[in-house]
Amino acid sequence: MLRTRLNDSLKAAMLARDARTVSTVRLILAALKDRDIAARGRGVTEGISDEDILQMLQSMVKQRRESIALYEQGGRLELAQQEAEEIDIIGRFMPRQLSVEEMEEAIAEVIAETGAGGLKDMGRTIALLRERYAGQMDFSKASAIVKRQLG
Repeated sequence: MLRTRLNDSLKAAMLARDARTVSTVRLILAALKDRDIAARGRGVTEGISDEDILQMLQSMVKQRRESIALYEQGGRLELAQQEAEEIDIIGRFMPRQLSVEEMEEAIAEVIAETGAGGLKDMGRTIALLRERYAGQMDFSKASAIVKRQLG
């Protein structure tokens, strides 16, 4: 379903002559194709799942945020603006991100459900969160919250 949305968005952007959206969606589709090819080696012939696509999009957003910080430090505000525009375009394909309060609540539920009692259960907790909230949660922030709640 997400693949279809990406392809439809590319076609619409091309018709609208929206160069930024066309280039960004093409970057997404190229990364998706790379992941599909890599997945074939693991026996996945139909391409990666929507959950994996969401994780890929999330990592693309994270890369762009890091780039923005570096561009701003270097005084390259036009490049930082370009990266911010790409984040907005990528965000169109992602579900709404959970707030910190919603993340804390979701993490508390998963911890209670799994019976996690200490930091040794952190991996299992994060794995279940990734399964349930792919694309909705920043897992670098989530791992800090899990560590705090388990510690």
